[in-house]
Amino acid sequence: MLQAILFDLDGTLANTDPIHFGLWQTFLKDYGYDEIDLAFYQRHISGGFNPDIVKALLPQLSAAEGEKFSVDKEAAFRVVAADQLHRLPGLDQLLAWIDQQGLKQAVVTNAPRTNAEFMLKTLNLWETFETVIIGEELPLAKPDPMPYQEALKRLKIAPEAAVVFEDSSSGVKAAIAAGIPTIGMATTHSPEALYELGVKLVIEDFTDPRLLDFGISV
Repeated sequence: MLQAILFDLDGTLANTDPIHFGLWQTFLKDYGYDEIDLAFYQRHISGGFNPDIVKALLPQLSAAEGEKFSVDKEAAFRVVAADQLHRLPGLDQLLAWIDQQGLKQAVVTNAPRTNAEFMLKTLNLWETFETVIIGEELPLAKPDPMPYQEALKRLKIAPEAAVVFEDSSSGVKAAIAAGIPTIGMATTHSPEALYELGVKLVIEDFTDPRLLDFGISV
């Protein structure tokens, strides 16, 4: 029986990847990455954990330099995104249905806490989610299942009693490894790529009537 809906943040509650993609292109250009295309971004960056991304792409940076790079990049995101964030279509109706059904809900994200709070407040969702799991505040972030396992622990539910909405490879891998049925959001990756990762369904947004197959009414 469905007891909870778990949401990723970037690319799931709002389509932020176009903003992140452009900023990573800009910030990495000074380090010799002149040709970052969408395929590279999806493979090496999208949905990832900033410290891991920086370590992999910019190993020449010291820990302090890597942290500053991430802080500066995310600060730029908040400036650019301030007037560009919009809830994905159907989210309002889905949240209303969750409330009507008395289901639990949580956000599980690899975004830094500053970004997560900024996004939720900008989207007027800060009061909606009492449970927000921040990957960087745990020993391991996505693609490790720990963030989703932590959400299950806090909500006191079994994996099979939840459904996850995720858009990125790292997020899908984390949710599936935690044993939770996962629905892919085709905001970042193609439906084919998401199905290959093992999601049960791929949707463009929350208006898709096939959500009824999961007992979710929109």
